[in-house]
Amino acid sequence: MSAALGLTRPLQEAIAEAEELIANAPFITTEADRLEGYDYLAGRIRMAMQTAFDYDLEQPLFINPTHQFSRQGLDNPDAVYLHAYLREGVEYVVRGRRGTSADLSFQVMGGAYSADSAATSLLAFDERELEIGPDGTFEFTYVAEPGAKTLIVREVFNDWDTEERGTLTIERVDTLGRPRRALTEDVVRKRYEVAARSLTGSIQTWFAFPHFFQYKEPVNTLTAPASTPGGLSSQFSSIGHYELAEDEAMVVTVPRCDDCTYQAIQIGSDWYASTDYETHQTSLTKAQALTDPDGAMRFVISEQPPALLDGSPAPAANWLETTGHRTGPVMLRWQQLSRGLSAEDGPSVEVMPVSEVAKRLPGLVGLTPEQYAARIAARQRAVARRMIS
Repeated sequence: MSAALGLTRPLQEAIAEAEELIANAPFITTEADRLEGYDYLAGRIRMAMQTAFDYDLEQPLFINPTHQFSRQGLDNPDAVYLHAYLREGVEYVVRGRRGTSADLSFQVMGGAYSADSAATSLLAFDERELEIGPDGTFEFTYVAEPGAKTLIVREVFNDWDTEERGTLTIERVDTLGRPRRALTEDVVRKRYEVAARSLTGSIQTWFAFPHFFQYKEPVNTLTAPASTPGGLSSQFSSIGHYELAEDEAMVVTVPRCDDCTYQAIQIGSDWYASTDYETHQTSLTKAQALTDPDGAMRFVISEQPPALLDGSPAPAANWLETTGHRTGPVMLRWQQLSRGLSAEDGPSVEVMPVSEVAKRLPGLVGLTPEQYAARIAARQRAVARRMIS
């Protein structure tokens, strides 16, 4: 028994340290914040175990460390994330079948994000640079360049109801066909040590990361669209963070862009993670949102749904629920752009009492409780259909 405990002790100690980090997070103000932190911690433990035990540099495969039960890095509710770990100088073959998602992108990272700095992007491209066959299949070879550590794949969905996932595999040419190496005590011990470092490191990283970008901006503002930090191919983003009283709303107005396959907005929590996008409407794509006759989408970010002009309570079609979070990050994304964006393509922001929203937005479209429940049911079904957990 003592030997077994010795193998897992680094992870036990890391979990205790991680719990201290979570319990003492400076932004916790309510019991709900604390409980959300412990739920976030469970996802971090899950991620740490997966990244330490579910991969082998000799026999690589794609893993899915970010999903609805393991949220991190203001994860995009519209994306499926896949990671494969690389060894420098080794040749890999990636094969797949293109689904019908709005965007499929690939990125090679050098190192990892940390509490001190962002990771280095070594290579980034989307499927437009691949030769895709009539049946949707594709294949490419990549020799891991100096410094290459991770291949990240993002499959992003604009229309949750109609777009379907593709398939993807990765092979290491020089080890294909060989049996996996036998487990040894040293290998298992190192995996627990990797999980321990990954757990505490990820929490410290995502505590610090928003302060590199989002929280440098004045509160209740959004930046002009700019190429997303980190080297993503053909993606622009606008970032900011909100602070709203329970009776306040932030109205974000942004032109609908038809020069990209994907455009969306999301809000998150101070844990720098997505909030519940399955059973609440905390994100919207241009396919999900209503566009006004002037070509603009107007999103209402608030705790309470804005009432209609006649005073009747009705969730607005473009309402983003803050789900009890008085503060949090906001991000807009544009992907597979065919042109660059300027400030005119970006959002404008206005904060107002929730009671004033209908007066200020006369075109506000309200939904009945039954219509809103149907929307949530559709979100649940779509997430269940495409997400991997």
